[in-house]
Amino acid sequence: MATAKTYVPRLKSKYKEEIRNTLKDKFQYKTVMQVPKLEKIAINQGVGGATTDKKLIEQTIAELSMITGQQAVSSKSKKDISNFKLRKNMPVGVRVTLRDNNMYEFLDRLIAVALPRIRDFKGINDKGFDGRGNYTLGITEQIIFPEINIDKINKIQGMDITFVTSAPNDVEALELLKEFGLPFKNQNK
Repeated sequence: MATAKTYVPRLKSKYKEEIRNTLKDKFQYKTVMQVPKLEKIAINQGVGGATTDKKLIEQTIAELSMITGQQAVSSKSKKDISNFKLRKNMPVGVRVTLRDNNMYEFLDRLIAVALPRIRDFKGINDKGFDGRGNYTLGITEQIIFPEINIDKINKIQGMDITFVTSAPNDVEALELLKEFGLPFKNQNK
């Protein structure tokens, strides 16, 4: 009896077949196990108006879950801040962490569909690295994702997308993300 072929995301197979060998040759690694890989993608959305409007968190959770294909959870405040009318454990944001197939699927949709829908898009900035091989990309509007119906949203919100890699430094992480197809601006230095 023949076994059914399991689905492998396009970028996951591209990493295994092309990107790993390209980076291994470029940085002269002894083995492919040393080559940096994308470990997870963390997406955060701060919801400032959640202190006054409780439905805003629920709508944001639904939107982020729709965009990522994985259930999002609310982030709670750590302490009381009276100037912001904030109490401890109040929901102030929404987050989701993607790994493995969900991560590669989201990355593929982000590169191929969502980023090109940004108005006057000229590439993403390469200044978002943290020094440890992780990259954070800020998006100002969630409506660039095709899963979002513009007529049904109440408030346009931004989000931070963090790409966590196993790269030891920013140079190797930048090369890894470029190989995946993230459209960085051409900076002539």
